[in-house]
Amino acid sequence: MTAAAVWAALEPGDRDWLRALAAHAGPGARVALVGGAVRDALLGGARPDRQTPGVDLDVVLDGADVEAVARATGLPFTFHPAFQNATVTLPDGRGVDLVRARRETYPVPGRNPVPEPGTLEDDLRRRDFTLNALALTVTPDGPGALLDVSGGRADLEARVLRPLHGRSLFEDASRLIRAARLAARLTLSASPELLAQVPDALGMAGATPRLWAELKLLLQEPRPGGAAGVLEAWGAGLLPGTALLAALDARRDAGAEVPWTAYAAAALSAGPDPAALAERLGLGDRPGALLDRALSDSFHPPDSPEVLLRALLRPDAYPPLTGRDVVARGVPPGPQVGEVLAHLAALRRGGGLRSREDERAALERYLQER
Repeated sequence: MTAAAVWAALEPGDRDWLRALAAHAGPGARVALVGGAVRDALLGGARPDRQTPGVDLDVVLDGADVEAVARATGLPFTFHPAFQNATVTLPDGRGVDLVRARRETYPVPGRNPVPEPGTLEDDLRRRDFTLNALALTVTPDGPGALLDVSGGRADLEARVLRPLHGRSLFEDASRLIRAARLAARLTLSASPELLAQVPDALGMAGATPRLWAELKLLLQEPRPGGAAGVLEAWGAGLLPGTALLAALDARRDAGAEVPWTAYAAAALSAGPDPAALAERLGLGDRPGALLDRALSDSFHPPDSPEVLLRALLRPDAYPPLTGRDVVARGVPPGPQVGEVLAHLAALRRGGGLRSREDERAALERYLQER
């Protein structure tokens, strides 16, 4: 595929915006579209998980003032002085990263890298995998050249995921999780170089906070069970409950609405310390609360995440009788209904009830005794 073909794969509005951006950068600068947009165009289309129009746009500026270029677009933006980058918000709500071309070093593996000004080629070489180190230069008149400094096009054709250098996953262990997400989403195989670095990444996991943030993002993939399965196959089962996540993938594939919180709750259910795992992954309170509801006997609609999880975590569970069922049997609304439901709940906890029919029989006995 040529540079013109990659350009043609972009949305017309995105092409117009990139041309205008190149004009704002000035004649002495180089502007390049990098990363996922170029990769996906070479694969033949946008990511299959896109929920919003267009593709993600990541742009490197070489020889231009990033803040001045962002301001010249006339769009809302946030400037990040530490890395001299900006995030511009497009009219459709997408955020575009404008990155100053740079080199990076990792004085302390696992921590944030130290940036230094560099060229466009330097910027491509600092990235995670060869198939993400591809760039399409852009001019005010349209596409320029398609740059490949590390053999990314060949790896893309072979559908192989290869790190850029031998210390890549040691310096940033979160790349291991990104690798699994990409491999599952795009059906890629791991190169021998990647697999050889898995022990390095595992050894640095505890010292790499970004790794746990990436695991949270994995739970928001189109098929989290597939990505977790890739990690496990690589000998890096960092997320518990892979079989449960795969079962949720199957439900989602069949058309069920499975929110990411259900995947997170399933992972928590399989861990030895759900609260500690939730804190480490930065999940907030919602997945844990969902798990508690799924493990309870409280009523929820048949298509709810609670019932979906309950079927996986408690396969012998059944829909318990509700207050409406008790009232239909003739118990007047009020405190007596609560007393009946509390009696049935106590029998369930004691193991005396195993089906809805058991509950109906217990209800009859209770009413006769009263």
